[in-house]
Amino acid sequence: MDADIPYLLLTPGPLTTTRSVREAMLADYSTWDVDYNQRVMEIRERLVRLATDSNDYTSVLMQGSGTFSVEATIGSVIPSDGKLLVISNGAYGSRIAQIARCLKIPLQELSFSETEAPDLAQIRATLTADSDITHVAMVHCETTTGMINPAQKVGKLVHAAGKDYILDAMSSFGGIPLSMEEFHVDYLISSANKCIQGVPGFGFVIANRQKLEQTKGLARSLSLDLYDQWNEMEHKGGKWRYTSPTHVVNAFLQALDELDAEGGIAARHARYQENQSTLVTEMQKRGLQTLLPRELQSSIITSFYYPESPSFQFNQFYDELKQRRYVIYPGKISQAETFRIGNIGHVFPADIMDLTVQIEQTLNKLGVRLVNPTIQ
Repeated sequence: MDADIPYLLLTPGPLTTTRSVREAMLADYSTWDVDYNQRVMEIRERLVRLATDSNDYTSVLMQGSGTFSVEATIGSVIPSDGKLLVISNGAYGSRIAQIARCLKIPLQELSFSETEAPDLAQIRATLTADSDITHVAMVHCETTTGMINPAQKVGKLVHAAGKDYILDAMSSFGGIPLSMEEFHVDYLISSANKCIQGVPGFGFVIANRQKLEQTKGLARSLSLDLYDQWNEMEHKGGKWRYTSPTHVVNAFLQALDELDAEGGIAARHARYQENQSTLVTEMQKRGLQTLLPRELQSSIITSFYYPESPSFQFNQFYDELKQRRYVIYPGKISQAETFRIGNIGHVFPADIMDLTVQIEQTLNKLGVRLVNPTIQ
C-alpha cells in the first residue's frame, strides 16, 4: 500500500489508483490547446479499440459521474415515439428506469429479484409481445450485489428482435472482456474511475457510429446531448462543448497506458478474478458467507452476509477497518443485511490476504463470534 494514500479503497469506484495516475494530474492544460485535444482523440480511439476491432464504432466522453453518461444516453438516443425496456435486478437497473420516467420516456420495466438473474424467456416474450419497444437497457455488472448479468445472451435476443441495445457496463468495462459485436451492443456506457483505474470526473459511451449519427436532435437536454458532444469532438479535433475535466483526462490517459502495460483487459480480469477468489476463500474460512452463488458472482465486488452475532454492528466494523487502512462498502439490498468488498483497482491478492486477516482481528476485537470458522 502506498504511503501517501490514507487507506485502500475496496469499493466499486472510485477506487485505489497508482501514484503515477495521481501524478498525471499535476500538469495544467488548456481545453483549447491542440496538444490537450489530441489526448482526448487518443483516448477516444483507444476506448473503441478496447471494445471492438471494427471501424463501425466511435466514442464520446461526457463530463460528470457515470450516471451523467447513462442519462445522456437514455435521453439522447430514444426518439419521442420510442419506448425503452429496462431489465432490472438491482439499484442501478432501477436507476435507468428512474431516468426514463424523469425524462417522460415511454417505459416498460422488467424487474427481477436482486439475487436473481434475468429470465431470458421472459425477456424474449416481452420483446415479442410489445412491438412499441425500440430500445433495451440493462446493467452488465449489478454492483448492488456483485451479480454478473447475461449481457451477451440478452444482446442476442435484442438483436434478433431488431431493437437497439444499451449496456451499462459501468463497473465491468476494462475489467471483464467483451466485444461490441459479439454482445450486439449499440451503446456501451462506462466511467473513468472504474476498471481502467482512472479518477472520477467523466464517463464515456462507445457507440455504433451509424446509429449515433441518426440521433441528431433527439436529446432532451442541452448539456447532456450525446450527439452534439460527439459531433463537437469528432469534427473539432477532440474539443468538448463545455469545460472539460483536464486533469482527469490526463490521469485517464496514464491509466490506459498502465492497462496496456499490465497486459490489457484479459490480464486485468485475471488479477481481479484472483482477488475475488482469494477473498471468498479466506472469508469462508472465517465463517463469512457470500450473498450470491458462485455462478452469478462477478469478479468486481462481492456481497457478504453479516456475521450471525448480536455483537456485530456494521458502523463499528467499518470504522475499525478504516483505522487499519481498509475501506469497504455497506450493503445495498433490502432482502438481507450485507456488506460489500470490491476487488478492483490497484489491489492485489496480497492486499486481499492482509484484509481478511484484519477483518478477523477486527471481529475478535469487537467481540463478534463467527459461526463455523475453519481456521483457528
